[in-house]
Amino acid sequence: MLKVPKSMPQLKLFSGRANRPLAEKIAHHLGEPLGKLEIQNFSDGEIWVKFIDNVRGADVFIIQTTIPPADNLLELLITVDAAKRASARKVNVVIPYFGYARQDRKDQPRVAITSKLIANLITKSGVDRVICMDLHAPQIQGFFDIPVDHLYSSVVFVEYLRKQKIPDLTVVSPDVGGIKMARAYAKRLDADLVLIDKRRPAPNVVEIMNIVGDVKGRNVLIVDDLIDTAGTFTNAVSALKKAGAKSVFGACTHPLLSGKALERINNSDIEKILVCDTIELKIQSPKIEVMSVAPVFADAIERCFHNKSISSLFDVDKDKSLDN
Repeated sequence: MLKVPKSMPQLKLFSGRANRPLAEKIAHHLGEPLGKLEIQNFSDGEIWVKFIDNVRGADVFIIQTTIPPADNLLELLITVDAAKRASARKVNVVIPYFGYARQDRKDQPRVAITSKLIANLITKSGVDRVICMDLHAPQIQGFFDIPVDHLYSSVVFVEYLRKQKIPDLTVVSPDVGGIKMARAYAKRLDADLVLIDKRRPAPNVVEIMNIVGDVKGRNVLIVDDLIDTAGTFTNAVSALKKAGAKSVFGACTHPLLSGKALERINNSDIEKILVCDTIELKIQSPKIEVMSVAPVFADAIERCFHNKSISSLFDVDKDKSLDN
């Protein structure tokens, strides 16, 4: 159990319904039970939330992934409002997967910037701090007017990959936007770095154009923040194999896996994809291995509660490239 001086407020953990298994793992690592929170839906679908536990004067941490449908986001906002009205001292939200993040700029006329909109909604709801992992774009942190602690799944993946001792390793970024993340992996794993130049003629449609670098005879690791329909990912695998890659692996934080994603992965030449449990994976594949990030979130929550540095979790002073 966490040692809390009498003068300090209580730490209380609560979970929404989007990914309770991860919340239970985080609570286990902290040695704290999940608080009692009642969430129901009315007949018409409206969400009703009530804190069974007293949260007056407590530092509340609400764990909720905002994966679609939008009910998960709305459930988070309603839970935050309930905590504020129950006189919680601070309300912190732990969002393992921050949804609606892919629309982070106006790349076309007359479109929304949803990541900014969601950041505004969370801020205006009364949240004091956000803890999240591998945002789709790092500038999303700046969309919030409150502190944001951005965690990295690379802490878990790199430790695992080092133990595998994969020879002739090359790290690949599937697009220009992910090059900084790929560079961080390549540096940590002492591997070469390759970039895939792609064009997207329509949403969820990808045409692989060019591989910038040499992968012939190499064992290749593709790193990305999420896999949705797996179109980008499996096209990249095909292109790398045609270019002479010996074997292809993947490390992806958020396994959305919508549409025909599972079918595409199973039919591809990928050896294995490492994913995190930021999203509860309800489908199984021999090519997908789930790694838990619960210890990372638990450590971040404890440090946040005790006002300790969270950046020290990642040794950023030793390796600035992790600030991807």
